[in-house]
Amino acid sequence: MGRVVHFEIAADDMERAVKFYKEVFGWDIKKWGGPIDYWLTTTGDDDTPGINGGILPRDPNYPGVMNTIAVESVDKAVAVIEKNGGNIIAPKAPVPGVGWFAYFADTEGNVQGIMEDDPEAK
Repeated sequence: MGRVVHFEIAADDMERAVKFYKEVFGWDIKKWGGPIDYWLTTTGDDDTPGINGGILPRDPNYPGVMNTIAVESVDKAVAVIEKNGGNIIAPKAPVPGVGWFAYFADTEGNVQGIMEDDPEAK
């Protein structure tokens, strides 16, 4: 069963969005050292219910808020998504040292992500 494990908030102005969420909710937000402009967002202690996420630049293909769902295999999930009427928005790509990721649109046009854990991803 896939479980929501991460969220992403799209922003037109990254600094403004980071400041807003830090000041309003007290979230700990730090710029990721990876190859894209991405801010890792910690929303609370690991021993309390909830998930963490990120803030990324808005893109016409990924508007608003998106959830990331854990899957055992991105390749298998992509096949099931397409078989059931979903569309792949961004194909499988590595998140170095973390895993494999893809974005899809469901049958209602909602964009979500899928993530396969693989620390060897490059």
